[in-house]
Amino acid sequence: MSAEAGSPAPQPAAGGVTGGTAGTAPQVEMQRLWQMYLTLSQELLKFIGREDVDEFLDIVPQRGTVVEKMQALPADVMTAFRRSAEGQALAREIKPLDMQILYKAKAWLNKSKRQNAMVRSYDLTAQKLNPLGNLVNRKY
Repeated sequence: MSAEAGSPAPQPAAGGVTGGTAGTAPQVEMQRLWQMYLTLSQELLKFIGREDVDEFLDIVPQRGTVVEKMQALPADVMTAFRRSAEGQALAREIKPLDMQILYKAKAWLNKSKRQNAMVRSYDLTAQKLNPLGNLVNRKY
């Protein structure tokens, strides 16, 4: 009986506290996470612009963690925040940043692939050389 009496007492207290702050705390957390996402996006753009790929790759998982935390919050909180004026303003600010990050990251990846292909082409050339000797710098 004391276990039953002890169980219901914390539930209403927790429900009362959670009910009073649940509307506020998740919304504040969502706002904080979106602001953090914006900051990390700005940092990603800065580092990819400088071609500092190591720093860029260090920040990518941090931004992924922020997204996971956002997804862990209730969906109605996300929806309410995205419909708010502040949420829409943040979304308008983040969208072009994400597009620039994606564009620059793809450009960097293509550049790296071209450089890698060029290096490999020299490696393949070295295998075709005659072991008895070749005149590589021959002018005709």
